[in-house]
Amino acid sequence: MQISRHWLFLISGVVWTLVGVMLWSRAILWSAGSTVEGEVIIFGTSIIVAAVGYRFGFSKVVKKNTDRISALPARVNPFSFTGRRGYLMIGIMISMGIVLRNSALPKSYLSIPYASMGGVLLLGSITFYRNFFEARQSQE
Repeated sequence: MQISRHWLFLISGVVWTLVGVMLWSRAILWSAGSTVEGEVIIFGTSIIVAAVGYRFGFSKVVKKNTDRISALPARVNPFSFTGRRGYLMIGIMISMGIVLRNSALPKSYLSIPYASMGGVLLLGSITFYRNFFEARQSQE
C-alpha cells in the first residue's frame, strides 16, 4: 500500500501525540498522591525540562525527520513516517520505559521524566502537523 508522502507528517504527528499523551497520563496518575505543592513542582519542572529538551535536542530530530520525509518520493509506504534509526530509537525508548516502570524507583519520581518526555513529544508533534497542513495547502 502506497500513500502520498505528505500523509507521513500526519502519521508522525499522531504517533508523537498519542505517546506524549500516554506519558503525561502516567505521570498524572503517578503524581496523584503528591501534595498540591509537589504536583506544581513535578509539572513545573517537567514543562521546563520539556521546553529545554525540545529546543536543544528533539527539535533537531524533528527537523531531520521532516527533511527526510520531504525528500522521499511522492508515493511511499505508510511505515516510512520514521527511518530505520527512528525505529531503533523507538525500541530503545520503549525498553527504557519498561525498565523504569518496573524498577524500585517510586512512581512519583518517575512522573518528572515521563511528563518531560511526553511534553517533548507533544511539542514535536506540532511541527509535524504544521508540515502536513502546509503540504496539503500547496497541493490545492
